Order: sequence, then C-alpha cells, then structure tokens
Amino acid sequence: MTDPQLWRSLLFVPGARPDRFEKAAAAGADLVCIDLEDAVAPQGKAKAREETLAFLARREGPASVGLRVNAVGSEAGEADLDALKGAEGIAFVMIPKPTGPADLDRVRAAYGKDALIPVLESARAIQAADALADHEAVIGGIYGAIDLAADIGCDLSWEAHLYGRSRCALAFGAARKVLFDVPYLDVKDPDGLEAETRRAKALGIHARSAIHPAQLAPIHTALSPTQDEVARAQRVVEAFEQAEDGVALLDGKMIELPVIKSARRTLALAARQP
Repeated sequence: MTDPQLWRSLLFVPGARPDRFEKAAAAGADLVCIDLEDAVAPQGKAKAREETLAFLARREGPASVGLRVNAVGSEAGEADLDALKGAEGIAFVMIPKPTGPADLDRVRAAYGKDALIPVLESARAIQAADALADHEAVIGGIYGAIDLAADIGCDLSWEAHLYGRSRCALAFGAARKVLFDVPYLDVKDPDGLEAETRRAKALGIHARSAIHPAQLAPIHTALSPTQDEVARAQRVVEAFEQAEDGVALLDGKMIELPVIKSARRTLALAARQP
C-alpha cells in the first residue's frame, strides 16, 4: 500500500459486478473499494460477498483493493464480519454508518488488521469525528454527504455541507490521516468535479472518492500541485538544505518546520503526476 499521505483517489466498484473488479484495480486510483453495501441489492449480498472475497484472495498486482462491508449490527453486516475472519488479500475495510469507535472495534476484531476507513455519513458520525479519526486502526475516512443529507434532511449543495466537510477535515487533519470527499454524482461533468474538488482541497480535504474511472483524471488534476506551487516548494527545500546554522530564510522570511514538511509533501505529490 502506498504512503497514505499521498493518496488522492479511491474508486468504488459494485460488489455485484465481478466482471469490473480487475478493470477497476487497473484504472489508476490509489485505492479501490469493492462495495458490498449500497451497490448490492439485498437478495444479491451473499453472492457478491462470496465473489468479492474469492477475487481478493487470488488477485495479484500493485493496486490496493479493499471492500466496504454493510453496517455493523445489520443482518448483512453481521454476515460480512463472519466472512472477514480468516479472509485474505483485503487491503482495507470500509465501514459505513459508524456511530462511534465501538463499531470500529467490532470490525477490527473480525478483520484482524489496522486498516479501517469509516464513512462519516450521519449526524452521530460527524459528532464523533474526532474519536473516529483518532482510532488507532483507522487509516483514513470518507465524508458521506449523500447519506448525511438523508439523515438530517438537508440538500447536497456546497453550503449545506460546508460545516460537515470542515468538521471532518479538522478531525482527520489533526489525526494526520487522509480524508476522502464524497463522490461527485454526475459522471458526465468533469469540469464540475474538478472545480468542486479544488474547493474541498481549499478546506483541507486532499483526496476524493469516485464512482467511475473517468472521474480519476479530474480528481488527480485538481489535487496535483501547480507549477508555481512546485517551484515554490523546491525553493523552500533548497533554502532549508543550504542553511548552515539551522535557520533557513527565503526572501528574507524564516522558514519554519511545518512549511518545510508541506513543501516536501508538495514535491512528493508532484512526482506522482503522469
């Protein structure tokens, strides 16, 4: 699995479409999540679970592929937890609708690894954002605007979710863990996707989930450093490395450690660009 600090994208693929699993894994996303929850009808969950676990156990390749289980406490969710015990090849487990750390503990006990991604998609989850982000088994989270809108009766406008996005960005930023923004539902509007992703980046959300491979390029473009940002980062790092007395100055201003760390992250992200 690549450095979580450099993740930009997570691609969902329906658990009911095993014919798409390998294509999704090769699409170029940093993470791929096979969805056993929303993307699978109730009558198809057992078959999807079986085919997903079989695929993950036998697959090879560099892509990090995990799965989204059903909500803890639901009938399908309990079956998912039973199936996780001893399962192989699962890079991470995504947990929908967690209400607090106790839900994460249950999945961790069944999965056996510290690689959980909770979806913060209810009012309770937003209120518990700090505890969810700080959980030692959590490697990242997703802001789930769609289910949150249904939970509290708001719409999907940017303004309606400004607090939720900001609240989760602060929680995961404090925990030094990646937060993925909600998928952009209009797969035929790459310009809108890119523009909204830039707005989320400005809030401190540096990754985004996707529901179609065509959405990956706009996401990566929006989240990649500009040429000016790369040039500035190079100057910052060079000034720091050339400082002889431990005090680095650039354009007459002192360069503090957080600025240097940010510059190095910018250069690392730039190195990932095609």
